[in-house]
Amino acid sequence: MRKTVCAIGLMFCCISPAWSQAKLSTHWEELTAGDFRTAIQQSRETCLLPFGILEKHGPHLPLGTDLLNVRYAALHAADQEYAVVFPEYYFGQIFEARHQPGTIAYSRQIQLDLLQETTDEMARNGCKKVIILNGHGGNESLLPFFAQTQLEKPHDYVVYVVGLIQPPAGGPARKSTGPDMHAGEVETSTTMVSHPDLVHLDRAKSQPGTDLGRLNLPDTVYTGIWWYARFPNHYSGDGSAATVEMGQYKMNAWIDAIVKAIRAVKADEESLRLQNEFYEKAKHPLDTHP
Repeated sequence: MRKTVCAIGLMFCCISPAWSQAKLSTHWEELTAGDFRTAIQQSRETCLLPFGILEKHGPHLPLGTDLLNVRYAALHAADQEYAVVFPEYYFGQIFEARHQPGTIAYSRQIQLDLLQETTDEMARNGCKKVIILNGHGGNESLLPFFAQTQLEKPHDYVVYVVGLIQPPAGGPARKSTGPDMHAGEVETSTTMVSHPDLVHLDRAKSQPGTDLGRLNLPDTVYTGIWWYARFPNHYSGDGSAATVEMGQYKMNAWIDAIVKAIRAVKADEESLRLQNEFYEKAKHPLDTHP
């Protein structure tokens, strides 16, 4: 019995060093409290907040397409340039799809308050460089505005926003024609790479994704109903034309852009310094040389 115990103890002694040197997960939620501390140090206090939404994506893609895709890209980028990736976040702007089943549309104040408290809490836990990665077109105005509001009062961290990425010229040519803005050929192709099991190409033509063009306004005039006026089915394009080749091309470009963003943010020592300088000057604007 004693020999058995010793043998078991020896076995644990042998595997313990390997276990302790195991690669840290990039998933915030998978880290132990002790490993989280190490992860923050290893990431140089840089954390990613992939930002998606819950909304209809045509008749053939999952409600969480934007979140699934941006989180896939974020995690693969973090594998190349280590950063801690925050859990699923879908509390964004999607009022234009409230008429569609499965859409979760939080009030505007909740969106801003929750995002502020989330980044504040991330920073309190050591994330002094928070990179918000947008995966949803409806957040393209919300997120820069949120980043701008960080100048309202002092923070000991910096918020960076990486908007939607357009892949470089080249790659597979589109097979479909016309607008391709939501759940169409390109987005469906990307989802075929990130979550192929959730794509139902056979349903892609069960609804039209055509532009109804029901408003007659100049490009200089904006109104919130513009999307519904054009695409009431919350579908723009033809998802049936999607290919894995196009999806891989776009996803690779997306991941590469995120990797470059992480490296640039890690090297950035000016943003927080300038932010603090700004906060101090904002206390006494009359002392600022005009």
